[in-house]
Amino acid sequence: MLNRSLLNINFLDYNISKFSFMDVLDILIVACCIYKILIWIKETRAWALFKGVVIIIIISSLAFFLGLTTIWWIVKTTVNVGILALIIIFQPELRKALEQLGTGNFASFLNPQAETELEIYSKTIDEILKALNNLSNTGTGALIVIQRDVALGDIEQTGIKIDAIVSASLLINIFVDKTPLHDGAVIIKNNRISSATCILPLTKSEIGKELGTRHRAAVGITETSDAYVLVVSEETKSVSIAVDGKIYLNLTQEQIKQFIGGNRKNLKRKFGLRRGYNEGV
Repeated sequence: MLNRSLLNINFLDYNISKFSFMDVLDILIVACCIYKILIWIKETRAWALFKGVVIIIIISSLAFFLGLTTIWWIVKTTVNVGILALIIIFQPELRKALEQLGTGNFASFLNPQAETELEIYSKTIDEILKALNNLSNTGTGALIVIQRDVALGDIEQTGIKIDAIVSASLLINIFVDKTPLHDGAVIIKNNRISSATCILPLTKSEIGKELGTRHRAAVGITETSDAYVLVVSEETKSVSIAVDGKIYLNLTQEQIKQFIGGNRKNLKRKFGLRRGYNEGV
């Protein structure tokens, strides 16, 4: 018994000594690939099917060990057909993954969720811009708050909860005059319209006598948060944006997109914008 134990220890030491850095790298790559594949599956229609496949594997294993001949034969016979069926059913998903690899878009392949969030945010911006264009053309006043890192839960509680996908049509309908939700601000959080008719705190800073309550409210909320606030003026039909306690007036669609798209560093040089009313526009 002692000799056998020593033999096992020597065998283990021998295998460990042969375990190289490349073996560790090999295991890590395989583990990473399996993990990313599972994440990718979870974000597609394949997740429900994957859970079904796991159940079938469990049933077939039980059938094999318990000697349930009929069930085992059925599972074994249909495996080849099942694999072919999976390839046909999920051909679009497989094609997209292969295209990402073929175009060198490894980041989106390894992290499909990040790509999805980017696409959703891009669509959100497009819908907001469409709504602003319509509201500006019709002279419909609007106040849209885009939450960023600082939570605005206390502001949301002052309004009516909506929790809807951001769409130009919905934003336009909210701000149409005389509708129940037109008065107050809309909060957009996590690419969704969270609440409407929200009450924003007014700034006490001097921002210009020609600017009304909407503009004062827009500046007020940005003094205590990092939100972007878009304002459409009923009188001038112009679109402005408030951020960091400053307000920038009469912006074009491209300028607004640069702001809320996160490219503010080059914005002033490109469009000649100054800091805002608090520093004397």
